[in-house]
Formats: sequence, C-alpha cells, structure tokens
Amino acid sequence: MRIVYFGTPEFSASFLQHIADHSPDQLVAVVTQPDRPAGRGLHLRSSPVKLVAEKLQLPVFQPESLRDESFLEELRRLSPDLFVVIAFSILPAELLEIPRLGSINLHGSLLPRYRGAAPVQWAVVNGESESGLTIAS
Repeated sequence: MRIVYFGTPEFSASFLQHIADHSPDQLVAVVTQPDRPAGRGLHLRSSPVKLVAEKLQLPVFQPESLRDESFLEELRRLSPDLFVVIAFSILPAELLEIPRLGSINLHGSLLPRYRGAAPVQWAVVNGESESGLTIAS
C-alpha cells in the first residue's frame, strides 16, 4: 500500500508518527501547509507534521494551492493507493481522484459539530460532556 499523508497541526503529527511506527514502508510522501511566519520575529515556522516528516526522511509537499497542476502531477507520479487526511483542509475533486483506493479522513470531532480548526478546543470551551472522532471516506 502506498500512502500519501495530509496534515498540519500537532494533532495530525502524532497520527503520522503512529503510521510510521507501524507501517513505515507504506508512507511515500506528506502534504502539509506551507511554512508560515510566527512569533514575535515572524520567522518562518514549519508545521508539526512537516517536522515529523523530515525526521522520517519523507518527501514533503507544501503547495500554496491544492489545485496547482505541477503539485497534482507530482502526486500522480507517486501512484498512491490511499490518501490519509487528518486535520487538513477540504481536498478538491481533482486531488481526490488520484489515489487508487480513495481517501480516508479523520476529523477531531463528532461531525457536524466543531468543523474547522480547533475542534477539540471548542468542545472543551463549550463544556461538552462527550466528544470523539469522525472517520469518513
């Protein structure tokens, strides 16, 4: 199985590490958000997923647009069987058509509540007594 992993925050980085620990030969690349200015000095900061991917010596893609044709072509060349998407953005149709077996998405809340960034934090802020994960394909 050839897996391309999509994710950005710490929540997603721990899942990437878990997959690498149990199936390292299946990971062929990682897609994460571009480095962004952060902190007082606004120095470029890599995402937690990128840091894990670099430690694992995996190819990292950081496209400004998920519709960029050169990015899409690079992914096609990898011949992925599956995309694993955890704490990333919505993937456009042309991207979802690439993997042979499709994609699986893990979201950090019980959808449809708390879509978007920080679903766990919003559940805590709102005093939810129950939370969980949603898996979609």
